[in-house]
Amino acid sequence: MTKRSWGEAPRASSAKKIEMLFAHLKRILKLDRLRLRGPNGACDEFILAATAQNLRKMAKLIPMPTPTLA
Repeated sequence: MTKRSWGEAPRASSAKKIEMLFAHLKRILKLDRLRLRGPNGACDEFILAATAQNLRKMAKLIPMPTPTLA
């Protein structure tokens, strides 16, 4: 059995969160391969995908208005 340092548990937790975000990008947003060429294209495509993911997350935080009967 190996000893773990005190910083490994938080790092493992944050690594799991990051991996889940990448899995969501790949599975839900269909980011299985990059379609734009070059490092700038890849960066732009990743920024667009991350923006879409953040907008979806923000939309879940905003409460839906209750419909009023007229």
